[in-house]
Amino acid sequence: MTTATIDPATAVVPPKIRAATPGRTRLLRAVYAVSAFALVAVVWELVKVLVPADGVRIAGTRVLPRTSDGALPHVWAVFTVLGEPDGNGTVGETLVRTAMFTLGLSVLALSLGAVVGVALAVAMQRFGWLERALLPYVVLSQTVPLIALAPLVAAWGGKLAIGGEPWRPWMSIVVIAAYLAFFPIAIGMLRGLQAPSAASVELLRSCSAGWWATLRRLRFPAAVPSLIPALRLAAAAAVVGAVVAEISTGTAGGIGRQIIVFSQQATGDSARLYAAVLTAALLGVVLTALVGLVELALRRYSHPPSTGPTVER
Repeated sequence: MTTATIDPATAVVPPKIRAATPGRTRLLRAVYAVSAFALVAVVWELVKVLVPADGVRIAGTRVLPRTSDGALPHVWAVFTVLGEPDGNGTVGETLVRTAMFTLGLSVLALSLGAVVGVALAVAMQRFGWLERALLPYVVLSQTVPLIALAPLVAAWGGKLAIGGEPWRPWMSIVVIAAYLAFFPIAIGMLRGLQAPSAASVELLRSCSAGWWATLRRLRFPAAVPSLIPALRLAAAAAVVGAVVAEISTGTAGGIGRQIIVFSQQATGDSARLYAAVLTAALLGVVLTALVGLVELALRRYSHPPSTGPTVER
């Protein structure tokens, strides 16, 4: 039996894998975001070029929409319209003002949905019978059409008073948006709270840790990796809920109501309407980015649940 000798000078050394730094990761995310917007703009203009102005019909049925300037304006027309006069300012100023109003309501809705979702998840994790009883109804609650629920919430809220203060229309919007936002948080948090292995739970019990200590030291840290993606989904849902609620209840001041106003002016020029819709979509991106601040605050717990959380002594 012979032993082979390897010459270090000719040996093949596997290349080192460069770890992604936080700065590099943020840069890549920014590049991906800009690339996505650029891709949408390119596809938009390609549709304008390739699809006839009256659309495409097959057997009398339109299968592709009209692409005339009145139905689908050019990308640059949407940006140009921001400088046009509108009331006491410009279209851009109007969109910024209404978007900030809706963003504030969305933040309140996300906060309320987070409180309700986390509390519900903790209760269902603590009591198995409560999970079996409530979880099907939590899922079923998301099948109710929001556009039908919004007028009911507004009507019920009009009969309430909090601390002697009358119910404000914006409160109905917050409740409706929170109704959409709580669901992904409750499901994600419940999954995270149930992530620790039985061995980890038994280890804390052997150290005389009660339910609260186990929740604080083991289950909450293990739930963070599931909670952050749930918060991102909830942020987008909160914006959708706020916009739909503004449209359904007719509440003025928000981007949802502004979409209705511009849609009534879109007979000959729909650029303003598209600008309002794109602004509403951008609100979801902004609120989702704000969730990143929560992720930074909880990054010490950002390990995957499968590796097991670090138990503090």
